[in-house]
Amino acid sequence: MPLLETLPVLPTVRQWAVWSTTARIVVTDATIADEAAELVKEQLAEVDAACSRFREDSELMRLQAQVSADRAVTVSPLLAVLIGAALEAAEKSDGVVDPTLADDLAALGYTEDYSTIQARAGRIVVPITLTRRIRHSWKDVTLTGRRLRMPAGLRLDLGATAKAWAADRAARAVSAHFGVGVLVSLGGDIATAGPAPANGWQVLVQDGVDEPATRVGLDAGAAGLATSSTVSRSWRNGTRAVHHILNPASGLPAEPIWRTVSVSAGSCLEANTLSTAAIVSGEDAPARLRASGHPARLVAADGTVLTVNGWPADLPQIEADAEQVHEVTLPEVPEHQLTSHAA
Repeated sequence: MPLLETLPVLPTVRQWAVWSTTARIVVTDATIADEAAELVKEQLAEVDAACSRFREDSELMRLQAQVSADRAVTVSPLLAVLIGAALEAAEKSDGVVDPTLADDLAALGYTEDYSTIQARAGRIVVPITLTRRIRHSWKDVTLTGRRLRMPAGLRLDLGATAKAWAADRAARAVSAHFGVGVLVSLGGDIATAGPAPANGWQVLVQDGVDEPATRVGLDAGAAGLATSSTVSRSWRNGTRAVHHILNPASGLPAEPIWRTVSVSAGSCLEANTLSTAAIVSGEDAPARLRASGHPARLVAADGTVLTVNGWPADLPQIEADAEQVHEVTLPEVPEHQLTSHAA
C-alpha cells in the first residue's frame, strides 16, 4: 500500500516489518535513531516471546497447557503485566474487549501470522456459526500478582492490548534512555513520549489509499492514538468475508458498521481499548465514545465520517515539506501489501 511510501524515511526515522505490520519510529535526534530502533526491536521481541499465540515456544502457549481453575501457575513479570493490561481493558470496556477469544479466532482460520493467512485467502473453510459448549469470558481469568488461574482449555489472545502496551512501553523507554522525543507506531497503534519536534507530531490517519484521510497533531509528552479497523486485517473464509475484531457475545466478527474508529487518549493502550470497543459496539459506538470524553473519529461503512469530543480539525495540507508528516496509521497492514493498492 503506497501510504507509507509517501512518507520519506528521513535520518530521524526507522521502520521495519514486524507482527504482519510495520513498525515505525521517529526521534527528535537523528544521531541516536539506530540505537533507538534496536531498543524498540529488543522490547518487541520480549513481548513476542512472552505472549505470541503463533509460536509454540512463547511463555503464554506453554503455560496455558498447565493452568486450570484448581491449579495456578506463576508467570513472568512481563507476562503478568501483559495479562493484567488485557484484563484491565476488559473491565474498563464492560467486557466488550475480551482476551478469551483465541479459540473463536482460530475457528475463523486465524491460527497463524496474518501474512500467511492472506497468502491463502479464500481457501479457508469455516462453519456458518460458531458454538462452544461453555463460553468463557475475562471474568474466568484470575491474576493475583504473578499467579494465573483460569479454566483448563481456555486460551488467551493478548494481541491487540499487547501491541498497544508495547508501543507505550517502547516510547517511554526510548525517551528515558536517550532523553529525546519519540513517536512509536505499530500498525494503527501510536505512542509518543518526551518533547515533540518543532512542528509537533503530525499524524496522517488513513486506512487505505481510497479511504477518507485526515492529518492531526499530537501534543508533546505521553500520548496515544489508536485506529481499529474492520477492513485492513480481514480475509475470506471460502465465500465468507471475516475480520479479526470479534463480538464476545457470539464469538463472531463484529458487524462492520464502522470501517475504522480512531481514538486519542493519554496512552496507546487506553486509545486501543476505546477504539476496539467502539467497533464491537456498532451503532452504540458514538454514544459510548462521547461518554468516554476522548476525541474520536469514526468512518462508517458508506465512508461517512463522524467525529466526537473535539476531534482535532485537519491540519493544513503539507506539500513541499512533506517531511513534517511523521507517521501514518496503517492498522495491521502486512509487509507484502505495502506496494499494492489492496486494503
